[in-house]
Amino acid sequence: MTLYEAKKGERYCISGLYVEPQITRRLQALGLNDGTVLNVLNRKKKGALIIQVRGTRLALGKHISSNIEIKEAGEEV
Repeated sequence: MTLYEAKKGERYCISGLYVEPQITRRLQALGLNDGTVLNVLNRKKKGALIIQVRGTRLALGKHISSNIEIKEAGEEV
């Protein structure tokens, strides 16, 4: 499942970043790495997604969020 398909208010774990290398490096610098748990805070009308990662809020556009693979965060996380 991709981050773009995520539901508001749910917790997910990142399983892969599949965007351009420059964007991947920037996202990793912001804390979006494989295994990182994030919360989906809000969804905007034009496809933007507001997420919370390690206490920081980030806004991601549709192009980026549709190329981030996620899985549901289990209770053990």
